[in-house]
Formats: sequence, C-alpha cells, structure tokens
Amino acid sequence: MAGEDAWRQLRQELERREVAGRVARLWLRDDDATHTTPALDQLIAVTGTFSIPLTVAAIPAQVENTLVKRLANARHATPVIHGWNHQNHALANQKKMELGDHRPVDEILHDLSSAIGRMSELFGDSLLPMLVPPWNRIGSLSLPHLGRLGFRALSCFGPQGQQASVPVFNTHVDLIDWRGTRGGRDPSLLAEELLTHLQGSGADGKPVGLLTHHLVHDASAWEFLARLFTLTRHFSCCLWVSVADLIALNDEA
Repeated sequence: MAGEDAWRQLRQELERREVAGRVARLWLRDDDATHTTPALDQLIAVTGTFSIPLTVAAIPAQVENTLVKRLANARHATPVIHGWNHQNHALANQKKMELGDHRPVDEILHDLSSAIGRMSELFGDSLLPMLVPPWNRIGSLSLPHLGRLGFRALSCFGPQGQQASVPVFNTHVDLIDWRGTRGGRDPSLLAEELLTHLQGSGADGKPVGLLTHHLVHDASAWEFLARLFTLTRHFSCCLWVSVADLIALNDEA
C-alpha cells in the first residue's frame, strides 16, 4: 500500500467504525524520559493541543527535577516506570536487556523495588506504577512478583506473549526506524501498520498502542503524529485512552 492510499484506507476504517458504532481505542507511550528537553516539550504541547493522553516512561535512576516539574504542569501526561537505570546486563551476543534472567532474580526485584520507590517519591499520586522494561524485554523470573512489588501493569512491544501477575498492555506501532535511519519511519507505512492493528482489534476496540521516543524524533515522526491526531479528532468513535483507562477497561472485562 503506497503513499496516500494508506491514509485513505485508515480514514475509511474509521468511517466504517463510526457508522457501525464500533470504538477504535488508541494509546500513546513515550520512552526514555529523564529531563525536560525541547523535544519533550513539543510532544507534551502537541498532545495537549489535541487532548491526547500521554504516557511518559521515565528512567527512575536518571530522573531530574526538571522532568518532575514539567509533568506536574501537564495534566494529560502520566509518568510510568522505565526499568531502573536502562542498563544492559545481557551478554555481548544477546539482545539488550536490563530485566532479563541474566542475573539473580533478587537483584532484579531489588532494582524494581528501588524504581517504584524513587518514582513514588518524585511524582507522588501522579505516578501510575506501570512497568515498561528497557528495550521492551523482560525475563520470566520476575514476572510473578510484579504485583506484590506494587506494579499495576506491564507494557512491552508487540503481540502479548507475557504472562505476568499484572495486566499487560503492549504497544504495537513503533514510530522509529531503529535498524535504519534511527529517525521516524515513513508516515504512510506507519498508517498502514496502524490500520492493520485496528482491523485486528475486534468489535470491542481492543486498545492499539503507539510507541514514540521523543529524543530521536525527526520531521517525519512529528509529521505522522500531527496528521494522525488531526485525522482522529474528526471521529467520535476514535478514543485516545490513558493508562488509567487501560486498567479500568481491563477490570471491567
């Protein structure tokens, strides 16, 4: 599917849902926040303009007061927990993981306990204790313990394969071309990918998650977000949901 055709078909999918009274739920998660930057300010501004709830995955060991103050003034932005220090513990020939089964589970749980403790001190009641593992990877040993540590949800990327002691809400469309330009992917390809996930979301509108990384956004990434936000604002069937909404929807199911 090329160029404008992807956007046309995405619009048509939303039109069909509008007529049929079927909901399209979307949510937005941004990773690797540590301090305020012009890019983060831009993301907060554009999501605020379009009333898009923003989930900000912050690295607990690296959070600076500028981030705490910035999010305190952005009521639509919810801080969540991005591992502990975004440090790789995997072997050189393995995919990067901070929370993998490469070290004793007690060490991992200690890091996670420290993470939730520090984030709670920094952000107070505005924190929603969702765990976002760095590199979207987590080993199996720590999964049964997340609930007792105080986490209320887990979020990685891709199909939901994890079985954890808390609900899992993965993201599905990554804006960044990590293996190529390390900038934004082609907006039309992202529109096509989003369309595919919406078509597979079912009649009840299973939430489809978008993943951003403000620190590496280029013009292409910003273009996609602005165009998508502009499109979806015209459809009452399209609901952008927060992390709290995700948890509430799961509790109702």
